[in-house]
Amino acid sequence: MSDAPRADREAAGTPSETGRALAGFLLSGFLQALLGSVLIAWGYHRDPPDFTAVGNYFLSLAVGIVAASALAKSLMRSRGLSFLLVFACALACLALSYLALVGPPLSAWWRVAGFLVLGVSAGLLNRALFHAISRGYTADPAGTANQGGIWYGAGCLLATLMVSAAIYAFSTPAILIFMALVPGVFAAIYARSRYTVLPEATQPTLRQAVEDFRSPGAILFALLLFFQFGNEWSIGGWLPILLFRLVGLSPEAALRTLALYWLCLTGGRLVAVMILPRVRHAKILMGSVLAALFGCLILFSTDNSFGAATGAVFLGAGYASIYPLVAEAIGRRFPYYHPGFFSGIFSLALVGGLIAPATLGYVAAGLGVKVVFAIPLIGTCTVALLILLIWLESKVTGR
Repeated sequence: MSDAPRADREAAGTPSETGRALAGFLLSGFLQALLGSVLIAWGYHRDPPDFTAVGNYFLSLAVGIVAASALAKSLMRSRGLSFLLVFACALACLALSYLALVGPPLSAWWRVAGFLVLGVSAGLLNRALFHAISRGYTADPAGTANQGGIWYGAGCLLATLMVSAAIYAFSTPAILIFMALVPGVFAAIYARSRYTVLPEATQPTLRQAVEDFRSPGAILFALLLFFQFGNEWSIGGWLPILLFRLVGLSPEAALRTLALYWLCLTGGRLVAVMILPRVRHAKILMGSVLAALFGCLILFSTDNSFGAATGAVFLGAGYASIYPLVAEAIGRRFPYYHPGFFSGIFSLALVGGLIAPATLGYVAAGLGVKVVFAIPLIGTCTVALLILLIWLESKVTGR
């Protein structure tokens, strides 16, 4: 028997390769967070506002992520997991380079096409990463999920800091070309790594996973992630525009405030992971919800940079502990791992995170930009209710 078939039946990657795969979620966050910052660089905060175009950009990203599902499966079957990782990174590099060439005043539809391709690259990358971390998740479900979430937040922060630092020093095309180097670096890293798909015998079939996820608790988990990512990305996608138009901050100051939001969100997740074993989850949840609601109210009413920064801190800190709580619960409830299904759940959450700011773009075009604050306010209450329902369902079923 040849070495190639035997390699295909080995576990997906060594521990060091699992670590590199987890670091790939930094690129995933980077690719999706850059839109919220690039909108400022393209001038969408100025008059006349074109909020419908902004909604189209977010929707195009979401469509690309969904469309990538079938393509990822086909490429992985025919070319392998390592190829899929490199191809996804190279496609992202190409999409960013294309977006550098089609900025305003060209028609917004050229940029919609670019974000569609960028969404496809992000979807391919996410599917590949969930296969590449199979070994780590099998050994430590909650820890692996939390590490992925922290890397993802770090990518969001990196994208914002890059645009913020360069917005006055370089042209927008130059910024995008520079940002295209990030997926290029990851393509080089993955080209030197060796990943194979986890053997089917060591994981449940997709049919078995789907049957288990038909339970009310699993549906509640999916809805919770959908709404929580929608909350995070409503702020992540629109905060700079809101602060420029409603508070009067400069583009650079607005981007710094967005970076502060991502910093509190990512740093808060690190803190949450450390205190989860020591603090009752009900207290963490209550504190998180109150902090997020307080942050929304501050941003809604502030008229200065200090209030904007304070609101961003409370929102980021409030949202921070939700994902670790969910990751720990999923790790206990579903200790086995099917990468195809888990990547589907994560993609559903990301689609929720992009559908929310897309919807806000269409609503803001008719009702004004201040309505943007209403969605995170409602979404935060919805997430708190869903977590309470999950705990209640767990008590009733004993799972």
